[in-house]
Amino acid sequence: MAEATVRQQLEDDLKTAMRAGDTVSRDAIRYILSAVKNAEIDARGTASEADPVAALRRLGKQLTDAIEQYEAAGRQELADREAAQLAVLKRYLPTELSDDELNALVTEAIAETGAAGPKDMGRVMPVAMQRVAGRADGRRISAAVKNALAQ
Repeated sequence: MAEATVRQQLEDDLKTAMRAGDTVSRDAIRYILSAVKNAEIDARGTASEADPVAALRRLGKQLTDAIEQYEAAGRQELADREAAQLAVLKRYLPTELSDDELNALVTEAIAETGAAGPKDMGRVMPVAMQRVAGRADGRRISAAVKNALAQ
């Protein structure tokens, strides 16, 4: 998705949620939209363009971490609120890779780097991360690389 497309889609969906009286989606989209706008502001004055998908991924990671912390603290109502926001956020992210697709990309990365065992994980991870290009969480990629190198 292009930057304008993601932002425009968020703004359109915000209007729709407001008209429908969907307060959960409305609040989540406002939160997501502010993260995208902040990424645009941060990118000003630099040579790089704002990457809204990267901003959404960072926000997704923050929400996932918050959910884990709230659940560990026994604050289920707060964890549920964050989970609802995460569900809305996932609508705007590229689709995640399946386990089979991820394993195939990891296998290619291992073959490309010539890795032979778990000690070569540091060589494989950058290549695997580049091939996955944000379509899977870093934890999933790391686990897939560990499993593949352990065999």
